[in-house]
Amino acid sequence: MDTPMDMPYGAHRNSAPRALATEAVHAGRDDLARQGLHAPPIDLSTTYPSYDSRSEAERIDAFAATGAEPDGPPVYGRLGNPTVARFETALARLEGTESAVAFASGMAALSAVLLVRAAAGLRHVVAVRPLYGCSDHLLTAGLLGSEVTWTDPAGVADAIRADTGLVVVESPANPTLAEIDLRALAHSCGSVPLVVDNTFATPVLQRPVEQGARLVLHSATKYLGGHGDVMAGVVACDEEFAGRLRQVRFATGGVLHPLAGYLLLRGLATLPVRVRAASANAAELVRRLSADPRIARVHYPRLGGAMIAFEVHGDPHEVIGGVRLITPAVSLGSVDSLIQHPASISHRIVAADDRRDAGVSDRLLRLSVGLEDVDDLWADLDQALPERPADRRSAMTRARTADA
Repeated sequence: MDTPMDMPYGAHRNSAPRALATEAVHAGRDDLARQGLHAPPIDLSTTYPSYDSRSEAERIDAFAATGAEPDGPPVYGRLGNPTVARFETALARLEGTESAVAFASGMAALSAVLLVRAAAGLRHVVAVRPLYGCSDHLLTAGLLGSEVTWTDPAGVADAIRADTGLVVVESPANPTLAEIDLRALAHSCGSVPLVVDNTFATPVLQRPVEQGARLVLHSATKYLGGHGDVMAGVVACDEEFAGRLRQVRFATGGVLHPLAGYLLLRGLATLPVRVRAASANAAELVRRLSADPRIARVHYPRLGGAMIAFEVHGDPHEVIGGVRLITPAVSLGSVDSLIQHPASISHRIVAADDRRDAGVSDRLLRLSVGLEDVDDLWADLDQALPERPADRRSAMTRARTADA
């Protein structure tokens, strides 16, 4: 059976089916050779000349009506940018959607999705924990006028109301790596759009639209960029919803800078290679951690991937303070390995009881595995992991006995 990483991507407009690895390299670049270019250009213009104001008015009216990208030359940087559009085209191809709309951050992308549904009078959201901590906070605090009902996957159908605009899930989830049967969940959603945060899996491992999701959310800051040097968010979806997202982006100004769009397009080219290599490292670290008596529990999704969560018997803060090669920092998906304590940082904004109920214990650590040599990564973890309290007490007892 083909794995998600080996499957042909599928048909897209004006070309035969191509493998995901091929699409990652070539999508968004199809017109370069005709222009005599090899690398995509970076268009930094904020505005563009137009000598036909009647035609310009018609294009603005068309955008106001549907949010469709204007035909012809660009109009204004807040309405769209050619460099960013290349990234959007490429990501849509990788996720298997008609369109994608990029934003200045993952949270800006989620906010735009919520605003689109709120504008339709559908402010109620059904969500499944755990989610990324700031996503949880945005929904719980009602900062955009939304009302949230938290439930488990089995309770989604019963939680849906007449004014429910979205069902929001993350799978594998941040930070516990819990997985959801997306096909079954999409069935439970009925006509309510299912939003899947696919940041951890990426389209290399999972394409949620193939399992019934309507919207796929990414913090593009993570694996899509892949080098810790760009902040962005993106929503892959059908063209109808994309049009509404573009209208919100235009009105609220959460646009992606062209340089970020260029870096993201460059990052997509190596996405399959990076995900595969980092996943192989992660799988080996999971094997070693699972056999280590200092580790209480290891979380790793059946889907695979480069994210690991593990709980220690000792003090997790000793690990954070003890690593030397692995960087103790928020974020994930970079070529270098990062470790953090979710209860202190990424999920600190979530109420403590809600954190614990979602499986985010105070002893949980989240490790984003990079491309370093796996033996070097293990050596760093090994020297940073604290002894179990029982082992420490035994060592102290032996020492006192020897002194006596």
